Amino acid sequence: MLPLLAALVLAPLQPTQDPVKARLEGSPRHHEWIEVKVGERVVRTFAVFPEVKAKVQAVVVIHENKGLNDWARSVADRLAEAGYLALAPDLLSGSGPEGGGSESFASPDEATKAIYALDAARVRADLDAVVAHARTLPACGGKVSVAGFCWGGARSFDYATHAKDLVAAYVFYGSAPSDPASLGTIACPVYGFYGENDARITAGVEATAAAMEQAGKTFDFEVYPGAGHGFLRSGEAADASPENRKAFEEGWKRWRELLAR
Repeated sequence: MLPLLAALVLAPLQPTQDPVKARLEGSPRHHEWIEVKVGERVVRTFAVFPEVKAKVQAVVVIHENKGLNDWARSVADRLAEAGYLALAPDLLSGSGPEGGGSESFASPDEATKAIYALDAARVRADLDAVVAHARTLPACGGKVSVAGFCWGGARSFDYATHAKDLVAAYVFYGSAPSDPASLGTIACPVYGFYGENDARITAGVEATAAAMEQAGKTFDFEVYPGAGHGFLRSGEAADASPENRKAFEEGWKRWRELLAR
């Protein structure tokens, strides 16, 4: 009786399993690392393949300002679960201590400093190489879209002004390009996902929508009530607020619907 009582008392104190690690470790899908050449450099890219019989669209996942971590890799796994080929490049490849990538930094803060030191032209070149490589994979039907989060969201929007053969660009709580004139070069629809309680980013969305309309471009966005910055990550945590959890669920639902168009 006493051991059972002790177990009942201690049970709530046991740490809950990280849902991100649980997803990656329990995924039945094929995960692999691909080395994509960019001149003399290599961009390490995490790829997840869907369990389908037909060729599919590829989605290039652009990580947050903390580098390529387990959460970004879990997004790739969710996309493959939905039936898409997902590639998540480590855009800090070669920029870490001793030439390492995101995993080589001592802390997320150190990775963030390195992220903001990256040259914009280099980021575009790395994405060019990953997008081109995606199209060479037998599982890819030739169509590629890009999606990014936070810093990656801004890079996704920027990349849409550069690449002319994307299916779509998905921007999760990322800022628009600073030069409104660049919006005129966008050749694909841009879809935005924003939190209401994220004024640093969301306060500029209406102006972006107006500029995109003036340029004759498609910008379809959603602002999730009460959600904060990073809700697609924080919304799946055990301690997520009801607003962030709802935004997480609705954001994923909307994204899957858009991908299926």
